[in-house]
Order: sequence, then C-alpha cells, then structure tokens
Amino acid sequence: MDGRSVRSDSEMAREALMRPAREIAGELGLLDDEVFFFGRHIAKVSTDLFERLKERTDGKLILVTAMTPTAAGEGKTTTTIGLAQALSKTGRKTMIAVREPSLGPCMGVKGGAAGGGYSQVLPMEDINLHLTGDIHAVSIAHNLLAAVVDNHIHQGNEPALNPRNIAWRRVIDMNDRTLRSIIVGLEGKGANGVMREDGFDITASSEVMAVLCLSNSLKELKERLGNIIAGYTHLGRPVTVKELGVQGAMASLLKHAVNPNLVQSFEGVPAFVHGGPFANIAHGCNTIIATKMALKLADFVVTEAGFGADLGAEKFFNIKCRYGGLTPSAAVIVVTSRAFALHGIENVVKHAENVGHFGVPFAISINRFLGDRDGDLLAIQKECRSRGLEAFITDYRESGGEGGLPLAEAVAGLCNTSSNYAPLYPLEAPLRDKIEIIARKIYGARSVEYTQEAERQLRQIETLGYGALPVCMAKTPASLSDNPALSGRPLDFTITISSLRVSAGAGFVVAYTGKIMTMPGLPKKPSALSIDIDEKGVISGLF
Repeated sequence: MDGRSVRSDSEMAREALMRPAREIAGELGLLDDEVFFFGRHIAKVSTDLFERLKERTDGKLILVTAMTPTAAGEGKTTTTIGLAQALSKTGRKTMIAVREPSLGPCMGVKGGAAGGGYSQVLPMEDINLHLTGDIHAVSIAHNLLAAVVDNHIHQGNEPALNPRNIAWRRVIDMNDRTLRSIIVGLEGKGANGVMREDGFDITASSEVMAVLCLSNSLKELKERLGNIIAGYTHLGRPVTVKELGVQGAMASLLKHAVNPNLVQSFEGVPAFVHGGPFANIAHGCNTIIATKMALKLADFVVTEAGFGADLGAEKFFNIKCRYGGLTPSAAVIVVTSRAFALHGIENVVKHAENVGHFGVPFAISINRFLGDRDGDLLAIQKECRSRGLEAFITDYRESGGEGGLPLAEAVAGLCNTSSNYAPLYPLEAPLRDKIEIIARKIYGARSVEYTQEAERQLRQIETLGYGALPVCMAKTPASLSDNPALSGRPLDFTITISSLRVSAGAGFVVAYTGKIMTMPGLPKKPSALSIDIDEKGVISGLF
C-alpha cells in the first residue's frame, strides 16, 4: 500500500478504455430518439423515456452519506462510484446517479469532484469543466430573473417592488468573495436603473438549481419557477416570478438542462451526472429526474448526498424522497481515518442513529486513503463493530470495484430486507416543530433559540401560507452543532436560528443557523493555479 506511487486522478483517468456513449446507451436499452450525443463519450437522455418505461418496476435505491467530514472531504463520491462498480462486478445491473461538479470548488479548494482514482466518472476533465453546460444554463436562467426584476423596478411596472426588499440576488459559478456585496444602478442619473444594494451567490446555491433538482418533469419545473418569490411590495406582499411573467423564458433556458447527462465510470458502469445544489444551503442531492430514470434502467442505483448524514442525508430523506416519491432501500456511511481522528467513534454512532431515524438499513465503509495504516483502519473497524455497526474497509480509489466487494454484497443483502423508510416529520406540523425535531433528533441539540429577526420571519412565512413546506437547514458541515469548532458528538448545546427564508419554487423553507456563506472565496493557493493544458489539449492538475 505505502509503496505505491501517488498519481493524480487525471493521470489515472487517462488509463481508462472508455466505451462510446452510444454503446452504453444501447446496453441500457435506450432508443435512438431518446439520446442526444455530446461528442463520443457524453450524452443526454430525454425525459420522454419515462412514458415508455412507466410500467417497469423500479430498482433498489442506495444512498451514500458520511460521518462529519474534514475540510478536504472523505471520498463520498469515490465510494459511491466504487460501490456501484463492485455491485456490477457481482453481476448486478447497476447505475450511478451523482451531482455535477461546480467550478467554484474545482478552481478553489477541493479540486475536481468526479470521484477518484479507479472509481471516478469519465471523461473526468469534461465532467469537471462545464460538462454539457447545465450549471451555466442555471446561472443564465437565474440572472435573467435578476435582470427582469431590476428592469421591473426601473420601468415602474406593477406590482411595484420595494427596492429595499428584493429577494433575488445574482449568481456566478465561481468563488469570488468581492462580489458578495455590491451596489447596482450606479451613475447615469437613473439611466442605469435604480441604485440599490445587491450581491452574488455561487450558482450551486441558486434556488433555480434546487428547482431543477426537485422537479419531476419540465412541466413541473416551469410551475416551480413561477412560484419563486422575486421580492416584496412596499406592503410586504410577495411577488412571484409568475406575476412578473418570466417563468416561460427561464424554463426555456433550461430545456436541455432538464435531461440527465449520461457518462460512465472507470469500469464502464453507466452514470447519470446531473444537478449540483449545495448541501449546507440547499438539499445537496442530484436531480430527482436522473435518480428516477436510473431506477427504471437498472436493478441497483447508487447515489449520494452532500456532507454528513446531519445535512445531505437528512435532506435526501425529508425533502428529495418526499418530492420524488422515492423509497431508499439501504444506505452507506463513509468513515475515514482522518475524520475519525478528529471526531471519534461517538460521531460515527450519531450519524448511524441519524440514518436509523428514517428506518433505512445501513452499513459503514471505512474508506482507505493513501498512507493509511492497516492497523489504524482495523482499529476503527473494531470500534464500529463493538457498537453493533457493520463496517467494512474499502479501497475503491486504488482498486476500483475490487476494493470493496464484501461491502457490496452486504449492501445488496440489506436491499433484500424491508426498508421502513419514513420522513422524520409530517408536513402539516408547524415550522417551529419541524426545526426542533431536526435539531434535537439529528444534531442532538438540547434546545433551539431564535433571533428577533428569525422570530419575525417565522411568523411572516406562516402568515403567508408557507408553513406546510419541509425545512431545509443551513448549517456548518464541520460539526453536528452550529459551531464548526465543536468536534465529535457535542452534547448539551443550543442551535440558534439566525434567519429564515422561503424558497417557494424549490418547495422548502431555509432555516439559517449562524453565518452561512453563499459565496465562498478562493484560498491563498487556489486549485486553479495547478491546472494547465498542453498544445494537444490535454488538461492536467484536476486532482
């Protein structure tokens, strides 16, 4: 193990013998008019497929989540892809359904986000850099609304929007801290629009992205876009996109983005890479459309949700599965030696409890990184098993599907048991109750407190009729609490709700705990400084 050379994901990706996308599509039984090709190895699959396959029985859905992660991530996507490859090696028809990488992290801290080593989706460079342009389509649709809002104010159109109470900022798919707060409409004596405060968020945090990921069809996507609140009148009445009349144009810009992107793993397992919402702000899962399409095409579908089980998995179970009518069969919790060293066994136990709250059976994948010592990983496995947790050491990055066959067999076995999946709370419960259930059961908090502003917003949201929506908690991924400095399994702490915002199009209420960054900044040495391209077009540095 320690004697192996450390090679980048891009170097390892070049070893792969990729099959043409047409061949992958043919093996899935897709018809010619259901597939649109983007070069030799990428395709989009039409949502018209659902009508043809509506009577086909769905496959088994497996979620990959994690313990509380470190800043570098714990290899959740690598485990997702590796597990799917392992299931495929055992003769099971398997597909992958994961999110699209955002350019922000790719150019910022984490680098590429398409898995790693012999467990990545390919073509790696294209997937990390634009893919088929879905995220850019989301950016343009979002910013079209921003332009229409400012023009609406400038032209004095009805209903009159209050420039001091606009709910729609702009977005860009890049980490750019200088755009967090800006002033628009400067100079020109009014010719450049009404001067007001504005700002940019990263595209992955856009409500349009959440709408794309939570819609079951293009028709539903257009309806959800129309429900987005763009701003408020001077009397505090919400003004929706439908009132502004731009939902059709926004949906038109997303016409192709709604179709899942079909690629393949290193070992040729078909993969949908589609949608990319943040998990600490939005719900952190790939699109419902891609997941449901994969379930029609395969017997086993492996997907993931961002960060730990307190964030992405909770939202997967409470939001995505609810809106998609999905019933997960099993889950996998990723544990690593570096996260274990920081957070300990009690953190793993808590995340196991979190998955258990939803009635879904699970196993633990102890994901090996280069440099990990066998003795340390065996010690983690022993501690997990001493707590009654089924745990397997996996090495999907360096060994591909072969690196975790025992886990794959165990997960397949779990899928044959009865899943007692159920959301954690009823939608008709008051917002305050839903927030408290998440804080107490999932985070382990003693109590929940609200700022005065949050109390006011809570009353307003329920008065406006949005109280029956699910809650999307915006919280640090670095801790089970809302304090990133509290590692392990914090006890006797209070969750503070600093503000709330209704995402009426996405269909959830965002409850912010502390300061959550919607526009990350670049580190002192961003990953972009390591990326290069040679005269033959070969890209390097996307680790």
